[in-house]
Amino acid sequence: MGIGSIIHEITENPRVTDVVEAAKAVRVLTSSGLVDLSKPAHIAAVLRSNRTNGPAVGLMTKAVLEYPDSVAVTDERGSLTYRELDERSDALANALLDMGVSAGAAVGMLARDHRGLLTTVVAAGKAGFNLVMFNTGFAGAQLADVARREKVSAVLHDAEFTDLLSDLDDLPRIITWLDDEPPAGAIVLDDLVARAPRPVPTPASPSRLTVLTSGTTGTPKGAPRGKVSPLGSAMLLDRLPIPRESAAVIATPMFHGTGFALWLVCAGLGNNVVTMRRFDAVTTLEAIAANRAEMLVAVPTMLSRILDLGADEIARHDLSSLRGIVVAGSPLTPELSERIQDRFGDVLYNLYGSTEVSVAAVATPDELRLAPGTAGRPPVTARLRLIDRGEQVVEPGRRGEIFVRCAVAFSGYTDGTGKPMQEGYMSTGDVGHLDENGLLFVDGRADDMIVSGGENVYPQEVEQLIAAHDDVEDAAVLGVPDPEYGQRLRAVIVLRADATLDADGVRAHVKANLARHKVPRDVFIVADLPRNPTGKVMRGALLEMTADSA
Repeated sequence: MGIGSIIHEITENPRVTDVVEAAKAVRVLTSSGLVDLSKPAHIAAVLRSNRTNGPAVGLMTKAVLEYPDSVAVTDERGSLTYRELDERSDALANALLDMGVSAGAAVGMLARDHRGLLTTVVAAGKAGFNLVMFNTGFAGAQLADVARREKVSAVLHDAEFTDLLSDLDDLPRIITWLDDEPPAGAIVLDDLVARAPRPVPTPASPSRLTVLTSGTTGTPKGAPRGKVSPLGSAMLLDRLPIPRESAAVIATPMFHGTGFALWLVCAGLGNNVVTMRRFDAVTTLEAIAANRAEMLVAVPTMLSRILDLGADEIARHDLSSLRGIVVAGSPLTPELSERIQDRFGDVLYNLYGSTEVSVAAVATPDELRLAPGTAGRPPVTARLRLIDRGEQVVEPGRRGEIFVRCAVAFSGYTDGTGKPMQEGYMSTGDVGHLDENGLLFVDGRADDMIVSGGENVYPQEVEQLIAAHDDVEDAAVLGVPDPEYGQRLRAVIVLRADATLDADGVRAHVKANLARHKVPRDVFIVADLPRNPTGKVMRGALLEMTADSA
């Protein structure tokens, strides 16, 4: 079993209609080393695991077959090999089954990035659970609402989140990370995985992973995924410099799509994935240097914090191994794009996608130099369209809602709803435009657009202009109701320590560069912006922060 099996896995997907694109995807998989045609037995085992247990177990199967003694993960407690991680996941899967958690049941996980999270993900796949990956930024009531909606029957969580579980029903709980002594009677993952591993019974139906949407304005929705086509890996490998048998520092939270997907592909290529429970700029640079990491995965705010360390502090660390910085999760401003490449060289890759459509576009370093801030082009097998008032946009500069056709797009939320579709293309909910080179720019959320005095305004355009000012450390712009104009712009800004800019200066800066109707009438200077763990501004919290002063 070899290339024919892979092609069958791809072409049986109803969303794949282009045989040429499918062939390109196969070439990406083989040239990257993720698929080794000289090892047909390994290919068969991986495909079988993916069908039965999902992608985490599939790629872990490959890693254990080909890199059993290579380091799989490095966290604050040291390193584990792929063999050790595999054995720990066997023990945990059996322990959960022995506790009465049945195959097919929903299991919730509320954990930061560390060995416990990875062990839980693989164990859930082996046992056939539906793993629901909770956001570590949840409030207690929000967590309880999602847990009940997803019918969670057990929770694995870091000890620091114990108080958040108080609104949950009385469910089995396992602590995945402890900093102190465990509470009396607590069940701790480390104790369960210390048991002798034994084979895990094959589940009757495939496992499922439910990733939650960002939920910056309301309760997050669940986006479930079962078996994933090999195209998911090909889309990442096509335009990203994912290393092989090396190391990658993943600073983005793995409970969300980008960090999780890149961990899976890194595992399939035998990499040491370096994790951290909380982001710290200096610690991140130290991790790159200590592990000779070739790739860093981060969100824009993390990269901004690294740059804020200054040239001297950055130069203290040996970053010569770094071949790629992958940024995702929230918009990359042109100003930050340029600053990163000026400091680290042409190694920046901007990944644009969503929980629902997976990877929509990737910008390479050359494209970011040509058009700073661009989202780039679709990877292999992905296609996108811009739609304006029901018509496809073809001319450069004209805005339209972004629709993506992708073989690994999700099939609907757990509440039965879905995303708008047009001729097989799924809406991302964003608005964008193409430049004269065919490069995509994301202009903002479609539902963020406001009409002020009869003029359409996208807040992100104003936000990026303000963020590029030398005195501004961080900025967010949003629309709020206005009794005279219908809606108006509100800018919320974090200034640098030595800044002299004030609210009138912000308005003057916008007026000098954009049309008058894009000048924010409200300007607030604050100490920090409320962002979720993936770097997105929490719009609801931002409105609450400024409501009393409006």
